[in-house]
Amino acid sequence: MSEPTRRSLLTSTAFVALGAALPGLPVLAVVAPAVADTPTPIPEAYGFFTPAEAAFIDAATARIIPTDAEGPGAHEAGVVTFIDRQLNGDYGRAVKWYMQGPYGKSADGQGYQSSFTPAEAYRAAIKATDDYCRNTYQGNGFADLTPDQQDSTLKAMETDGIEIPGIGSKDFFNSLLRQNTLEGFFSDPLYGGNRDMVGWRMIGFPGARGDFVDYMDTSDQPYPLPPVGVEGHREMQMRDPNSTETK
Repeated sequence: MSEPTRRSLLTSTAFVALGAALPGLPVLAVVAPAVADTPTPIPEAYGFFTPAEAAFIDAATARIIPTDAEGPGAHEAGVVTFIDRQLNGDYGRAVKWYMQGPYGKSADGQGYQSSFTPAEAYRAAIKATDDYCRNTYQGNGFADLTPDQQDSTLKAMETDGIEIPGIGSKDFFNSLLRQNTLEGFFSDPLYGGNRDMVGWRMIGFPGARGDFVDYMDTSDQPYPLPPVGVEGHREMQMRDPNSTETK
């Protein structure tokens, strides 16, 4: 059996998330159009991360969803900006979470169990993982490692191989880092990620379009129009100001 491709894995993951987040939208054919080149995001000020923390998260998310021949990855999509904005708001402070005890290491099938808020967990995990990297790789922090070394470090995190005070590294990786990376890659661009709608273009998702009548009976065909964000931005017009697409 051949290994699943990056696109097939992201497609199955994304449409579960998108279906839950946007239940009113019909699921059309998941056939991705050709992905155009996307410029590297311009560095910006962060509300939560320090520059060093942002470099860590940018590098880590870029290994979870890497740039390859099938299209741009988490770096180009600005996933670090999405996560920064989330941690700087109610999500980061766990405002709507039940945060009372008891606390313990998560068993399989359980959700987040730490007493740390997401913001506290990220800060602790970044420091602990950078310390682990410096002890393992001749003083180099995570952002300075080779891609293979970064992958090995993330694998250690995923298998509870890194000691993070207050939260297991497996819990952090599964419940926060990987989950937030996927959310940032496939969320509406309004929230800072999915820049130029690269995630939606990869999987052929039409976004927040309100009219699908002309295409309801063509489930075996790729959706022909570019995606639209909640604020009304069209991916094609974002890249081509002369576009006449008005659907």
